[in-house]
Amino acid sequence: MRTLYSFIIEPIGERYNNKKQIDDKELILNTEIFNHQYVNREAKVIALPKLLKTDINVGDTILVHHNVFRRWHNMRGEEKNSRSYIKNNLYAVNSDQIFAYKTNNKWKALSGYCFVKPVRSNNKFDTNKEQPHVGVVKYIKADNIKDVNIGDLVGFIPDVEYEFIIDDQRLYRILTQHITIKYEYQGQEEEYKPSWLQSGGRVN
Repeated sequence: MRTLYSFIIEPIGERYNNKKQIDDKELILNTEIFNHQYVNREAKVIALPKLLKTDINVGDTILVHHNVFRRWHNMRGEEKNSRSYIKNNLYAVNSDQIFAYKTNNKWKALSGYCFVKPVRSNNKFDTNKEQPHVGVVKYIKADNIKDVNIGDLVGFIPDVEYEFIIDDQRLYRILTQHITIKYEYQGQEEEYKPSWLQSGGRVN
């Protein structure tokens, strides 16, 4: 099965990551189908679009928008699949619903997007554990217009962070164009990893 412009994908695991195994018990973390934080965002590529040139290959893992696998209720209270759903756990997504892909065991951001790791706040009087709007670049496409590279410390405009958990790292996906400055390291920067992630708590 192939389409002209869409990728055919299937979720890796279940559509929602709302369960955690503790010893021999299964803990349900969330039961709300509309809560995007618990929607699975990892998918396997089953087929490529016929008319779209892409670096993504069949079998690659991709990160997709949270609405792809999320279910919803219509006005009658009936539970429905997203518009991406085809059948038998298969979905069709456009390129603008894909943010990164993993090939040969390496993650790569798609053009226009980057993923940054929050930096711990060094202000002992601030209740916020992170420095606002600052992060270390983890994934970015080399041809980006900002001339930003992996490992750079950058600042970005407020309220553009879109949280992902990638390989046990909590990262923010932001548009590359939203990067406003590239900082020089001062030697005191520390990447921030929240305690709930260290203890294996909430996952995306």
